[in-house]
Amino acid sequence: MLDRLSPPPPTARVNGGRLWSRLMAMAAIGATAQGGCNRQALTDGDLAARRLLSSWAAAANCTVREDAVGNLFVRRAGRENTLPVVMTGSHLDTQPTGGKFDGVYGVLAGLEVIESLNDCGIATLHPIEVGVWCNEEGCRFPMAMMGSAVWSGRLPLESAYALTDRAGRSVRQELDRLGMAKELPMARQPVKAALEVHIEQGPVLEQRGKTIGVVTGVQNMCRYEVLVEGQEAHAGPTPMEMRRDPIRVLADVLPALYAAAHARGPAARLTVGIIETSPGSPNTVPGRLRFTVDVRHPDIRHYDQLRAAVDRLVRAALQQHALAGDLHCVWEAPGVVFDATCIDAVRTATAALGYDAMDLVSGAGHDSCNVAAVAPTAMIFVPCAGGLSHNEAENALPSDLEAGANVLLHAMLSLACAA
Repeated sequence: MLDRLSPPPPTARVNGGRLWSRLMAMAAIGATAQGGCNRQALTDGDLAARRLLSSWAAAANCTVREDAVGNLFVRRAGRENTLPVVMTGSHLDTQPTGGKFDGVYGVLAGLEVIESLNDCGIATLHPIEVGVWCNEEGCRFPMAMMGSAVWSGRLPLESAYALTDRAGRSVRQELDRLGMAKELPMARQPVKAALEVHIEQGPVLEQRGKTIGVVTGVQNMCRYEVLVEGQEAHAGPTPMEMRRDPIRVLADVLPALYAAAHARGPAARLTVGIIETSPGSPNTVPGRLRFTVDVRHPDIRHYDQLRAAVDRLVRAALQQHALAGDLHCVWEAPGVVFDATCIDAVRTATAALGYDAMDLVSGAGHDSCNVAAVAPTAMIFVPCAGGLSHNEAENALPSDLEAGANVLLHAMLSLACAA
């Protein structure tokens, strides 16, 4: 069946209808009433999605394997199977109120590349693998991009196993419950190059009328947790000046934080995603406040300045109101500059296919951040409607998804057919 090596025919294209059909079939697993998906990591829905993908992979004459942390790999043989793989893929898990395309598009576009190579009878020198990274979203188990972090050596396996969800179930317990990754090796396969195609999760491509985003890197990002200790008191009899109200800290900090972000230009991102008070009664002054601050910027200088501003402003507000508290960084992903050769493969494929494109720096973290630590890596973005993601209304045009998969096909061919 595989009767041609490089160069591939310039007319080779993916089957957009097959890709869309499989996206919709996958979306039925964990479908929500509002048209989205709830298919969180290591749930029964996640297992069902993996089984469906594995059935498609087997029909495409691919081998499927898992590793010790639950990452799944679909492999298409190359002419020289001992050579490093050319990798693609993303994730199948979703947010609790997630959409149909975040992550899953990258996995199924990778499978579609394999199917299209089979359809055209094209052999590659290097083997091709589609990776499905476990717990990318980090919404059930509190470690975004967990599976790729373990695979890349950035997170110890035992640390991943020990992560627990809100019900107290650990990653290891859920892997065992689902019959996945029992006593499997954690060895990392040699990788020549890795490409990930993804919806943008932002509005830039749509606003600029571009079909393809050539992703040159990922911005710096971190997340703080702030705790403030006050004193519970009755909301009626307790005079304002006698209260030890932790919300006063929040009232001072919020406008100052947003002003600090604004001062560092339109590329700055600051998000207060969680605000919790305890005991959470409407007629009780809170005794405790917890809130999070997510900070992002592609420029390391502005990023460091914004981080310093968060620390300074929180501590000043605590001192101003004579309240105990602290803040600490609970997660950080340093910025990533993607590999020039991989970026060039994406640019060349995009130009050859005639798609309008622009360079982008990703505002969101992706598994490619971890992959890039150990292998040459780049990403491809396609538009999503209104830039909306992590939302049940997340949507993308079939034509844009097909275009991204075509770029992936030709970029992977250029990398997998070269010695």
